Amino acid sequence: MIRLILATAMAVVLSLPARAEIDIKEVTSPGGIDAWLVEEHSIPFVALELRFKGGTSLDAEGKRGSINLMTALLEEGAADMDSQAFSIALEGLAAEFRFRAWDDMVAISAKVLTENRDDAMELLRKALVEPRFDEAAVERVRAQVIASIESDAKDPNAISAQTFNTMAYGDHPYGSALDGTIESVSALTRDDLVAAKDRILARDRVYVGAVGDITAEELGNLLDSLLGVLPDEGAPMPQHVDIAVDGGVTVVDYPTPQSVVTFGQRGLTRHDPDFFPAFVMTHILGGGGFSSRLMEEVREKRGLTYGIGVYLYPMFYGEALMGSVSTVNTRVGETIEVVQAEWERLATEGVTEEELERAKTFLTGAYPLRFDGNGPIANILVGMQMQDLTPEYIITRNDKVNAVTVEDIRRVAAELIDPDQLHFVVVGQPEGLDATN
Repeated sequence: MIRLILATAMAVVLSLPARAEIDIKEVTSPGGIDAWLVEEHSIPFVALELRFKGGTSLDAEGKRGSINLMTALLEEGAADMDSQAFSIALEGLAAEFRFRAWDDMVAISAKVLTENRDDAMELLRKALVEPRFDEAAVERVRAQVIASIESDAKDPNAISAQTFNTMAYGDHPYGSALDGTIESVSALTRDDLVAAKDRILARDRVYVGAVGDITAEELGNLLDSLLGVLPDEGAPMPQHVDIAVDGGVTVVDYPTPQSVVTFGQRGLTRHDPDFFPAFVMTHILGGGGFSSRLMEEVREKRGLTYGIGVYLYPMFYGEALMGSVSTVNTRVGETIEVVQAEWERLATEGVTEEELERAKTFLTGAYPLRFDGNGPIANILVGMQMQDLTPEYIITRNDKVNAVTVEDIRRVAAELIDPDQLHFVVVGQPEGLDATN
C-alpha cells in the first residue's frame, strides 16, 4: 500500500503544469547548513537533493577510483544493517535513494513520503555517516566496477572521449577515468574507502535542494540530524586546468566499421560575461537537433552520420567546447572537413537573425519544461547553488537568452571559436585520413 501511495504521489507531481516561476526559500539550519526549499504541500512527498562539490577529482594520489567505488557502496549496508537488511529497510519505507559520482560532484538523491520521512532520513544518515564497507559487498561492487572498466576499454565511444581527455588535461583528475584503472581499483582497501568518504562527504562542500511537503523549520532540523556529524572540512579542491590540445587529428586504431570522433577546443566558464551569447551560439552550431548547422551540413545534405552534437562543457575546474560524431570509415575525412569548415564559417561570419530567433524560441520554450516534478526541481535548485546563481535566475534566465544579439554572437564567435585549435580524436580505421600527431 505504501508503494502504491508513493507511485500515486509521483504521478500527481509529474502531471503538474510545467512552471519556471517558483517560490524558493533560502534556509539555514540551526547548525549552519544552507539549503534552498520549495514548499509544495498538495501531496505528502518530499524530494531531497544533496551535492558534495569536488567529486571524484578529490581521489587521493594513487587511489584513483576510490570515491567512485565508495559512493557505490553507500547503499550496501550501514550501522547494524548489512546490504540485504539495508535494502529491505529502504523498500519497507517506500523510499528511493540514489548515490552517484562524477568528476565535479557526488550526488545523493532521496524521495520519501511525509509519513516515513523521519525514518527514511535516519536510514540515509546511517548510509552517509556509518557505511559498513563489508568485505563481501566491497568485492561484489569492485567486480562490477572492474567489469565496467573492461567494457569501456572495448567501447570506441569511451576510448575516444578518454583519449581526448587525457590529451587535453594530462595529469589533472579530468585527464583520467573517474572509475580508475583495473590496477588502481583492485588495490583499494577498506581503509582507502573510509578515507575517500571523509575526503568528499564534508559539510564545507555540501549543497542542498528540497522540494515538497516540508517547512523551512522542519528542513533545518532534518539537515542538522542528517549532516551535522559529517566532517567540517574535506580534501582541498583541485587546481584549475586549461585545455592543452592544439589543432589536428589523432587516430587510435581500432577494428570497427564505423569510426567515433570526439573533437574540441577551449571553452569558457559559466560566469564568463559572454556565457549566454556562447550558449546560444553553440545551440545554433550543433545543439539544436535537426535545426543546427552541423546536423544540416553533416547529416541532411551529405548523409555522413545519424547525429552530431556540440556543447559547452564548463566544469568547475576547467572548460571546453566539445563535440562528437560517428561515421563509416570511408567518410571520416569528409566529415572532419565539414566540421572544420563550419567552425571557420562561424568564426568569420557569425549567425543570421533567422537562426538566432529560431534558437531563442526553442531555448526559452524548453526551459519551463525542466520543472516537471519535485525531483527535477530539487536537482535544479542544487545546480543553481553550485554555480553561484541567485534564486531570481529562474525568472531572469529567459530574459538573458532573449537579450543575446547577432552582434554579441559575432563578437564571441570571433574570440572563442578557434579553427586552428580544434582537435579531433578518431577511434576506428579511417580510410584516407592521416594523423597529425
